[in-house]
Amino acid sequence: MTNKKRPKVYITRKLPDAVETRMRELFDAELNIDDSPRSQPELVAAMQTADVLVPTVTDRIDAALIEQAGPQMKLIASFSNGIDHIDVDAAARRGITVTNTPNVLTEDTADMTMALILAVPRRLVEGARILIENPGGWAGWSPTWMLGRRIWGKRIGIIGMGRIGTAVARRAKAFGLSIHYHNRKRVNPATEEALEATYWDSLDQMLARVDIVSVNCPSTPATFHLLSARRLALMQPTSYIVNTARGDIIDEAALIQCLREGKIAGAGLDVFENEPAINPKLVKLAAEGKVVLLPHTGSATIEGRIDMGDKVIINIRTFFDGHRPPNRVLPGRG
Repeated sequence: MTNKKRPKVYITRKLPDAVETRMRELFDAELNIDDSPRSQPELVAAMQTADVLVPTVTDRIDAALIEQAGPQMKLIASFSNGIDHIDVDAAARRGITVTNTPNVLTEDTADMTMALILAVPRRLVEGARILIENPGGWAGWSPTWMLGRRIWGKRIGIIGMGRIGTAVARRAKAFGLSIHYHNRKRVNPATEEALEATYWDSLDQMLARVDIVSVNCPSTPATFHLLSARRLALMQPTSYIVNTARGDIIDEAALIQCLREGKIAGAGLDVFENEPAINPKLVKLAAEGKVVLLPHTGSATIEGRIDMGDKVIINIRTFFDGHRPPNRVLPGRG
C-alpha cells in the first residue's frame, strides 16, 4: 500500500487465525478475541474512530448507525456474501464504500443444501437420534419401520438459479432429480441444456408441480415472504422444502402451520426468520421428525471462511492503494 499510515480496521467477530494474522500484519487491526457480538454502542464507537469496519451478517449496519460515522470512516468491508444487513444507500450518502465477499461459498452452501434434500425425506436425523437414545441397540430391522421417500426420479424446483442454485442443480441431477427452476430470467441455453432444466416463469405453477423446493435466492424487499401462506398452500402434501438462503424468504408462521396440518411433508432449514432465535414450534416439529434444523452452517467450512477473509483483505488493500475494490457493492443493490 502506498499510504505510510496503516488504516485502522475494526473487526466485529473472531475470524480464522490465518486471516487475523494477516490482518495484523497489514493493518492496525482491532480483533474480537472472545467472539462476543458487538453492542450498538461499541459499533458506534468503531464507526467514529476506525477507517474500516469489517462486520458480518450478524451486525446490523443501518442508516442510524452510519449517520454516526466519523469523517475518517471510508470503507465497510463486510465479511459476508449477502449485504442485506447493510444500508448501502446510506453508506453512499456518507461517502463510505461497501464491499462484500461474493462467489466463495457457492459449493459449500450447495453441499449443505443437498445434505438437507437427502436428510429430510430419508429421515436421517430421526434415525441418528434413535441410536443415541438407545445406546444398547434398537428394535431391529422391519419392512415398514422408518420409511422415508425415494429421491431418485423426483422433481426439484429451485427458486433462484444463480451460482448457488446452479450448483444445487448440478448435484441434484447427479442424484437423479429432474431439474425445474424459477428465476427472474432464464439461464443461458447451454446451462439449461446441460442440466436438462425446465424454466417456470410462474413460481405458483412450479410450486404445485414439484416434489422438493429449494430456496436459493437472495433476501431483498422483493423476496420478503416470497413463499407466503398462499404460495405454500400450492405445494403438494408429499412435498418438501429446503431453505439455505435467508429465513425471511419464507413466511415461517405459515410454514409451521402447513407442516402441523400435513399440507407439506417436511422441511430442512438452515436459516430462520428471527435467528439466532428459533420459533419453539419449529423445535417441536423437529422433535416430531417433520423438520431438520441446522444453526446457519451452510457456508461453515474452514476453506470458505479463509477465502472470505482473503477477499476482505484484498478489498481493503485495493481501496487504500487508491483503486476501486474488486467487490464493491453499488448503491441501489443493498
